[in-house]
Amino acid sequence: MTILVDMDDTIENLLKAWVEGVNRAYGRAASYDDVTEWNVASAFPGLTWEQVYAIPMRPGFWRTVEPIPGAAETLKKWMDKGHEVLIVTATPFDSVPEKIGGYLFEHFPFLSWDQVIITGRKQRVKGDVLIDDGPHNLEGGEYHKILVTAPHNKTYDAEAHGMLRVNNWQEIERAVAAMATARGEERSADQP
Repeated sequence: MTILVDMDDTIENLLKAWVEGVNRAYGRAASYDDVTEWNVASAFPGLTWEQVYAIPMRPGFWRTVEPIPGAAETLKKWMDKGHEVLIVTATPFDSVPEKIGGYLFEHFPFLSWDQVIITGRKQRVKGDVLIDDGPHNLEGGEYHKILVTAPHNKTYDAEAHGMLRVNNWQEIERAVAAMATARGEERSADQP
């Protein structure tokens, strides 16, 4: 299978580091769960969009972002089983050197540049499944849709939009294994 995987808040905790960064920079006390919509600035009344969105662009920011438990192990396992894993991210161009060239390849050293697609329109990328926390990235795509739960999408009706909602990488791994089995691509542990 070709497995498309979002980066931010799917394989790493961008939002957590972002909220902590804004809190430190501006003396705020917002929490991760206060971000209830896609626009992170809405959780910080009194700050401008530019102030909030400048934080992840600061040099060194990506050293504060932690990988999500289970993500690296699962991606590596899929690759070892012969699946094609592609990271599909809608990242600003200016963040590419630190975010992709630094963070991604440091924490996911088995990935390479030819497995990274940077686009603002993920629906144009072909694959069997997309795993993402942004419902707008899943809507309209021609792939199985796995929505990773995040504070900004908790009220979104994933099922009504043909998406499977998951809460962690164990659930993601089970869902993808079920898809592969249904396609006859997953071998049992006993088979060569």
